Amino acid sequence: MLSGTDPLRGDLIAGFSNHLQVELLVQAGFSPLDAIKVSSLNGAIFLDREDEIGSIEEGKKADLFIVTGDPSTNISDIRNVEFVFKSGVGYDSEKLIKSCEGLVGIR
Repeated sequence: MLSGTDPLRGDLIAGFSNHLQVELLVQAGFSPLDAIKVSSLNGAIFLDREDEIGSIEEGKKADLFIVTGDPSTNISDIRNVEFVFKSGVGYDSEKLIKSCEGLVGIR
């Protein structure tokens, strides 16, 4: 288990827990790129929607986040989110987090 995270205590917040999921896959032996694929494209394949979602391709719908670093070599960089794009609109992640302080989570 990653330091400072315990799902039984309720200290995981939606979105952030997705990062933990990817990191745990790497701890279990997946390569960082395979863990990212499992967490995105494989879900779309399971839902039979890989023609619409699950990977970045022209014509597909995608919500994205941009990170500082390289999660393909250091999976913990997946937590260094700078910007989030939802339905084509970009958001500053720091401002999003500050706007929710005291409203969600236990911290």
